Amino acid sequence: MKPDPIAECSQCGNPFVRRNSMHRVCSPRCAIRAVRAQKALERADFKRRQEAAKTRSAWLKEAQEAVNRYVRMRDAHLPCVSCDRPASWGGQWHASHFRSVGAASALRFNLANVHKACSICNNWKSGNLSEYEPRLRERIGGAKVDWLRTQNQRVEYSIDYLRRLKAVFGKKARRQELRNEMQS
Repeated sequence: MKPDPIAECSQCGNPFVRRNSMHRVCSPRCAIRAVRAQKALERADFKRRQEAAKTRSAWLKEAQEAVNRYVRMRDAHLPCVSCDRPASWGGQWHASHFRSVGAASALRFNLANVHKACSICNNWKSGNLSEYEPRLRERIGGAKVDWLRTQNQRVEYSIDYLRRLKAVFGKKARRQELRNEMQS
């Protein structure tokens, strides 16, 4: 009978005696590490395939959520742009578009067009635009509001652009969140 061959552990690199062709590690601890490493590779592969299967509308939704989150954090200390409900109000806050996405899709992600509003104004009063515009003029100036009113272009955003936009605004939101926590 031939002696068992000496092999190198795939996890720690220590030499060990292989008992059969499936024996790749030297100890139960290394076996656990090998299983965890394999599961991590499988999760990464699954995530990559899942990202590749997303539609443009799914990317658009995720990018919009990232921008909205950033806007709510950026304006956390400000009252509602439409009704001046104070920032201390305990209800739900939204990111409200001055020019709607349907009317001017080119302004969908423009930060001058998106501001924090209470859910009452945004949902139940359709943005409360009669009060939104005068307060927006105070916040960003009349020239910018007039410029926003003239923009009527329709834009089709690419998946690559939406992916980058989501990443950028995700980072901006995290930084803004840290700033807000430091100021509190």
